[in-house]
Parts: sequence; C-alpha cells; structure tokens
Amino acid sequence: MADLLRPADLPSGFTYLRQFVRVVELGIVDLEPWRILGGDRLARRAAGLRNRYRERVLVPFAERIDNDDIACWDLDRDGQVVVVHDFASPGWEHVAAFADFYDWLRQAVEDLIEYDDEYWPPAHGRSVEKLR
Repeated sequence: MADLLRPADLPSGFTYLRQFVRVVELGIVDLEPWRILGGDRLARRAAGLRNRYRERVLVPFAERIDNDDIACWDLDRDGQVVVVHDFASPGWEHVAAFADFYDWLRQAVEDLIEYDDEYWPPAHGRSVEKLR
C-alpha cells in the first residue's frame, strides 16, 4: 500500500475513506495523467498546500503528471473532493469539485482515456497483439 500521511499529520478528525484505501490496496495508483500520492512526495505536497492556501483545510491524495493540479479532500466542504491548481494565487486555485472520491475516480478514468488518445495515438503502432 502507498505510504500515506500518518494520523498525526492529518487534520483533526480526518481518516482516509474506506473506498480510497481499497483502491490503493488494489494497486490502482497510476491512472495517467493522475497518480496517487505517497511517501515524501505526499508529505511535501501536503505541507506546500498548507503554506500556500492557509485559509483552506485540504488533504491531498493525487496529482496530475501533466500540470500542477492536485486532488484533495476539502474539509471545509464536508470532505468533498476538490481539484486545485497548485501554485495559483490564493482564491484562484479552484479547478473542479466532486461529491465524493468515487465521482473523482470516474473522472480520473475519463482523463486516462483522453490522455491515452492524446499522447498514445494508434499511429505509434501499439496494439493488444503486441502485448501478448
């Protein structure tokens, strides 16, 4: 399982959701362009978000590899998942909001399909037959 934030490093009262933990335990951590955060990278992103967006209580869990978007639980929005554009000026960081983790995950799969079509077009000669 990914090295997640320790309880001492999480906001008071927050625990990782069962659905999220299950996805991580299944090893579904790389949905290009999204990647589940873990270890030092997660700790640095969490600390950075706390410093840059002091008015918000965000718990990051995934990042896009093609830009500075970070998926987080927003504790000021009852744990709703939000995507923020990290390093944007405070007040300008909001990109999207999702009712829950599974809604975000559905969009992450759609992003995977779009990313695959954009960055790995059929002209590259990839096929299922070549993978066998």
